[in-house]
Amino acid sequence: MGNSFDVNMNEYLPLRDVVFNTLRQAILKGELAPGERLMEIQLAEKLGVSRTPIREAIRKLELEGLVLMIPRKGAEVAKISEKSLKDVLEVRRSLEELAIELACQRISDTDMEDMDAAQAAFRDAIAKGDAMEIAETDEAYHDVIYNCTRNTRLVQILNNLREQMYRFRLEYIKDEDKRQILLIEHEKILKALRSRHVAEARAAVREHIDNQEITVLKKLKEQEE
Repeated sequence: MGNSFDVNMNEYLPLRDVVFNTLRQAILKGELAPGERLMEIQLAEKLGVSRTPIREAIRKLELEGLVLMIPRKGAEVAKISEKSLKDVLEVRRSLEELAIELACQRISDTDMEDMDAAQAAFRDAIAKGDAMEIAETDEAYHDVIYNCTRNTRLVQILNNLREQMYRFRLEYIKDEDKRQILLIEHEKILKALRSRHVAEARAAVREHIDNQEITVLKKLKEQEE
């Protein structure tokens, strides 16, 4: 196993949860690739734990749909399906539109400064061209919008969906042609937020997610072929 993921030890969490979170992040970020076998012994050695928390983690990941149990073969990372992408984006589209509407109503001057700073960091990351940094600054940009809603429950749900989007987003960001489009879409959202223009903001968010869906679906089809 030549993967580079590390165990993220958190002294406040039971070991089984640490192992579960580590494997989950590795799958979501693509460090454990779709279709890759999950060998209990090798994973236990790699993470320096016994096989029991590995087995428990694999069972939980199966419930989340991130791992598939194949008869007589064992566990493997679930492939990204068109259906799972569409399901996640259907929900995300509605919630992002709600978030931007609330943000238009509730955004403060300080929030607006945070938005400008997040967009500047995103612009710098695109100029540098590092895919992981682009993904992180993109997330930070959306985080500011979510926090502007002042709705903790909505932020939690959006963050959970965003984690499920990791697997698709890196594929999207790897496509260098799409980076300038992302930057322009962020500018549109920012402009609408600055003028507190709800309809314009919702349309910009919808376009942002639609473009992502079109590109990633195309990539999934190419991978199938």
